[in-house]
Amino acid sequence: MHQFRSFTILNKSIISRFIVCVFVLSASLGCQQETHVNTVQEMAERGTLRVGTIYGSTTYYLTPDGAAGFEYELARAFAEYLNLELEIVPVYDLAELFPLLDKDKVDILAAGLTATEKRRENYRFAPGYQKISEKLVFKQGNIRPRDWSELDGTLVITAHSSHQETLQKLEETNVDWRVTNEQDAEELIQAVLNEEIQYTIVDSNLLAVNRRLYPELSIAFSVSKQQNLAWAFNQAYDDSLYALLIDFFGDVRSSGHFAQLEDKYFGHVRDFDYVDTRVFIQAIDQTLPKYRNWFEQYASEYDLDWKLLAAQSYQESHWDPKAKSPTGVRGIMMLTLPTARQMDVKSRLDAEQNIRGGARYLSSLHRRIPARIQEPDRTWFALAAYNIGLGHLEDARRITQSLGADPDKWHEVKKYLPLLQKKKYYKWTRYGYARGNEAVHYVENIRRYYDSLIWFFGQDNS
Repeated sequence: MHQFRSFTILNKSIISRFIVCVFVLSASLGCQQETHVNTVQEMAERGTLRVGTIYGSTTYYLTPDGAAGFEYELARAFAEYLNLELEIVPVYDLAELFPLLDKDKVDILAAGLTATEKRRENYRFAPGYQKISEKLVFKQGNIRPRDWSELDGTLVITAHSSHQETLQKLEETNVDWRVTNEQDAEELIQAVLNEEIQYTIVDSNLLAVNRRLYPELSIAFSVSKQQNLAWAFNQAYDDSLYALLIDFFGDVRSSGHFAQLEDKYFGHVRDFDYVDTRVFIQAIDQTLPKYRNWFEQYASEYDLDWKLLAAQSYQESHWDPKAKSPTGVRGIMMLTLPTARQMDVKSRLDAEQNIRGGARYLSSLHRRIPARIQEPDRTWFALAAYNIGLGHLEDARRITQSLGADPDKWHEVKKYLPLLQKKKYYKWTRYGYARGNEAVHYVENIRRYYDSLIWFFGQDNS
């Protein structure tokens, strides 16, 4: 994990530092409210940061390797920043979330919350960290409504969501909408796809994650302008926690850690291709079973995740063992002739041999990535090297470093890989010109396919 600037070693030092921050903040804002006892001091004495969140694909979920989720990792980073233990308090329903603050069960809520006007009346929000918009969605194949007047059926949203506040402000009086406490946003997406309801509203970040799994989910129109997502905390708290949050979000942005997290969870899903996604999901059902055993066997032999290997193979050949490129690359893993010989592959058109050779080659590249580079960046670099060559990848990393960015982070290097196509840059490199933009698309596509396979087959490697 990225090691950001150490905040302090001793909890008492946390308090000392923020005496200054709170003094400055209070001087600028004024003390106009009755405040809680010093929040920072309470956390330091307790030794924990208590964070309320909600289960979901963009917030918090459990895997065989432990907890995961964008909000969870960001909260963990905040706890580490403060040298405190993280205590996660997850709930299943939005109706249960804000009462955690009301009853002083948590210090903050980190749950992908929109900082709406109504919520600001009752709670305080940290600086915004992402912008989203609300989208009305329907099932592909049905008539697309262009505005509220064209809705033909029921719109259902989650109770206590920001979407409820949006609809309550509508000037339209004939919109048929209702709320539910029984289904969360992702369950409502399923209800739309199952044609149990006609419409729901989804935040744009959650929509991006789900459309790679459900290509039939279509956007009718935007319901709101862009709004901030932010962490919430109790209005009665003094300014010490707010000062902490300002400092923390400034630090994670300047260190690049926030960009790395955002890329991990959202960077590869923002571009959506309906046809490609639909064809891929069909191929999982119809084609993948023919080759799955070999993906599992050789991924295990070379210490890889079989779903990653299968995702790479789909990007290479769409699981076609007879595939051939104009440059003579062949087979289900699209091996060059020299690579095939190096990996002891006698026939590139033999699917089993080709998968074995591809797995062995990817594993060898993975081992050759500098040891200091951590996962998942290490894997993304290995995939890029499979496509563009390790030499060109190293050239791109050198360019990245020369331009002041971090050459060990994929989210940084992928910005500069396309510079290998510009003479101004590649004339100074060791290996010269390369189609760096293709390597970026290659890795990001594999990440999307890999995520879909994880969703279909689970997180473990079995």
